[in-house]
Amino acid sequence: MTHGFDKQYWEEHWLRTEAGGSPPNPYLAREIGELAPGSALDAGCGEGAEAIWLASRGWRVTAADISSAVLSRAAERAAAIEVPGKVEWVEADLGSWTPDARFDLVTTHYAHPAMPQLEFYDRLAGWVAPGGTLLIVGHLHGHGHGHQPPDEASATAAAVTARLDGAAWEVVTAEEQHRTLSGRPLHDVVVRATRRRTAGTIASAMSPPSSASAG
Repeated sequence: MTHGFDKQYWEEHWLRTEAGGSPPNPYLAREIGELAPGSALDAGCGEGAEAIWLASRGWRVTAADISSAVLSRAAERAAAIEVPGKVEWVEADLGSWTPDARFDLVTTHYAHPAMPQLEFYDRLAGWVAPGGTLLIVGHLHGHGHGHQPPDEASATAAAVTARLDGAAWEVVTAEEQHRTLSGRPLHDVVVRATRRRTAGTIASAMSPPSSASAG
C-alpha cells in the first residue's frame, strides 16, 4: 500500500488511533541521558512522549508535528505533568518548515514525511548547532510489512551515515536493532552523530553523495 504521508494522511491516522500514552523511545534515554540539557527539536513528535521526557530533564523543547489532532493530544498530556523544562508545540510540515535557530539536539522517532526519507534526515541535520547532537530513530529498510511502513519510508544505518560528511560530523552510534513492543516486533535504525565545532564545518549539513538517489 502506498502512503502519501501528507497532512491529510496524518490527521486521519491520529483521529482513528486511540490515545496510547506510550512511553518514550528507549533509545532516547540511552543515547541522550548523559547530555547536559539545552535546546531541542523533536521532529514529528506524535503524542509527545519524547518531548515530555526531554522537558522533564530540563530541556527547552520545540515539538513539531504536521497533525493538529495529535498536537492537541500531546499538549493535554504534557499539561497533566509538571516538568522543569519547557515544551512549545508547533504545527508544521517539516518538509517545508524552517526553524528560526539551530538546536543543541535534533531528534526524530519514526517520523515519515511526504518527502523522501533520507532527504528528510538531511533537513534535520541542517538544524543541529555546532557541537550539537542529531539522533535518528527510524524503521529498518527491508522490514516493510505488517505494522511496519513501506520501504520508501525506511532506511538502513549505512544509508543514513553515508550522507553525513565526516569533516562535519562524528558518528557516535550507527546500529540496527530488533525489539518487541506490546508483542509487536520492531526493526529499528539508530544513528547518533555530533556536529563538529570546527569553524570550517559550521555551515555543513548532511551532504548526499552525487550519485545518491532522490527516492
